[in-house]
Amino acid sequence: MVQPRPDPADLARARKSRTVGIVLAGTIVLWMGAQWLGGQMGWETRYVFLFDLAAIAAFLWALVVTYQIWRGRRG
Repeated sequence: MVQPRPDPADLARARKSRTVGIVLAGTIVLWMGAQWLGGQMGWETRYVFLFDLAAIAAFLWALVVTYQIWRGRRG
């Protein structure tokens, strides 16, 4: 039995979705690690805050891409 070829748009959405998932998981792990390491090493708050800003930027990026995926499915 021959499998139908997947739609290229579906493949692109799946690729974007995987990328978003990897970015979210990596951001959480790195942010938690930076918070723990900063506490252990006694980093100043302003340096640890940079990791917070980087995590917020990654979450915003993931939100925008997720919205694009959602809009692509509707149209």
